[in-house]
Order: sequence, then C-alpha cells, then structure tokens
Amino acid sequence: MLHVVLVEPEIPQNCGNIARTCAATGSSLHLVRPLGFDISQSAIRRNMKRCGLDYWHLVEVSDYENLEDLFRRHPEAGADLWLTTTKAPRPYTEAAFTADSWLFFGKETAGLPLPFRERFRERCVRLPMAGEARSLNLSNAVAVCVYEALRQNGFPGLLGAGEMAGPPAGSV
Repeated sequence: MLHVVLVEPEIPQNCGNIARTCAATGSSLHLVRPLGFDISQSAIRRNMKRCGLDYWHLVEVSDYENLEDLFRRHPEAGADLWLTTTKAPRPYTEAAFTADSWLFFGKETAGLPLPFRERFRERCVRLPMAGEARSLNLSNAVAVCVYEALRQNGFPGLLGAGEMAGPPAGSV
C-alpha cells in the first residue's frame, strides 16, 4: 500500500481532496501534527464534505504528534521514502517508487522542515514548473506523485478500464 504523509497540513480542503485521492487509489493517509484544522469525526463530516468526499470509510487515516512519532511507530518508512519539495535537485520522474513507498509532503506555507530535507537529501524530488511559479497546490502535487508511483508499479489493485471498455451501448 502506498503511504501519503502530510507534514503539518494547514488547509482542510486540501486534506479533503488528498483523502479523496487516497480513497480512489487505496493509499493510506498519515497526518503529522500540528494540523491547521480539527480532525474529529464531526469536523471531518462538516469540513471535508465540502470537498465532495462522502466516503471517508474508504480511507485509512492515522495521525502522529510529530515526525519522530511517525518513524517510531513505522520504522519501515525510513527505508522507502520520498520527499516532495520545490527545493529538490531532480524531478519526481527519477524516483524509483515501490508499491509501499512513503510519500512526504510539507505544509502549504513552508513545505517540509529543512532538517528533515537535509536528512533525506538524496530522496528529495520535485515537480517541474515554470520559474515564476512558487509551487503547485498541495492536493495537485499529491495526486501527481501518487499516480506516478502507482503507474511505476502497474496500478496495483486498481481498475485499468471503465465501462466503455466493452462494446458500445446499443451495438449488436
């Protein structure tokens, strides 16, 4: 299972969109505190429903006090992780994702912490963009990276074709 890690996310609508991506792809969602929003059940229903996410039951969500807590509870994350940052020296297409990779994304206003990026410098990747652009929206960046990781691994467990794969409706 692919793991999406949001480090100190600030905007509930982005989290809702990312949760929807996780639900659609069978990826798990990990939230590292502090969070810029409430994740109680009532708050999730109220805030995240605006994002069109009416299937939270399809998302495995875990939360952690900080990065140390995440790595203490999931030491395997350190062996197969990728950090997405606008400061990275190479594009995400050069990453060799596995079906069990941990993809880390930083908060909307500041990205991932510098000491964390330096610790895993060789595992930092970026999404190419125009020089004048500061960054992509967090939920868009997550979607791009999740689908690239899944593509590299043959889209495990996902449907590769929709209902149009069969004969056209009304054909004999």
